[in-house]
Amino acid sequence: MQNIIFDLLQRDSISFNFNYLCNMVRLLHIETATKVCSVALSENGKVVKMIEENSEEYSHSEKLTLFISRALEMASWNLNDLNAVAITGGPGSYTGLRIGVSVAKGICYALNIPLISVGALDCLYGLAKNKYPDFRICAMLDARRMEVFSKIYDKDGAVLKDLSADVLDANSYAEFEPFIACGDGAKKMLAFWEKRNISFDVELLSSASGQIETAHAKYLNHDFEDLAYYEPKYLKDFVVTKPKRKVF
Repeated sequence: MQNIIFDLLQRDSISFNFNYLCNMVRLLHIETATKVCSVALSENGKVVKMIEENSEEYSHSEKLTLFISRALEMASWNLNDLNAVAITGGPGSYTGLRIGVSVAKGICYALNIPLISVGALDCLYGLAKNKYPDFRICAMLDARRMEVFSKIYDKDGAVLKDLSADVLDANSYAEFEPFIACGDGAKKMLAFWEKRNISFDVELLSSASGQIETAHAKYLNHDFEDLAYYEPKYLKDFVVTKPKRKVF
């Protein structure tokens, strides 16, 4: 992996970054929090190219740097065209997050550009809100068994339930109904929540493209991470959620 990054830097070393002169903001987005290995490029808050793969084998270590190289080639960009790198900040797969953060830090250190972090559930919400602008969204990432990482947003984007790691039951989150559950954590709740006022979009999965709007705003506000000390949020402790009202 380090050799591929080095090769990319060597290939692009004679290039000059004109983005500051042209008032362009070009970002590389990396998402490795789940089984999806996803890379996107954006310019001024709009997606330019995206490459991703959903694999049961967690192929991030083999595919991530190759996806970055391919996306740059497809966009006719090189690494020196980038203004910053945005990374999914967790929670999610421990190994996946470590791989993504390591690659992102390596590029940022080598190019002396900032690192931006966007929460995994916020990335998922970034996709869902464009598809369902008039609905509450429950963004859910699968953890194990009946455990999920989740965050619930109102239709105006206000956070109704902050990020937490929960062990779910048939009545969990009843006080927030109705809402749309999305992400790979929603799939295993289809049978348990089938009689409730909940809709499901289990095909809406994590993607680097969900970072773009938030990451662009963070870049403009100089909301950057400390490269030396940044660590993703693993959120290992789980709690059992309790319904606030009875659901029949």
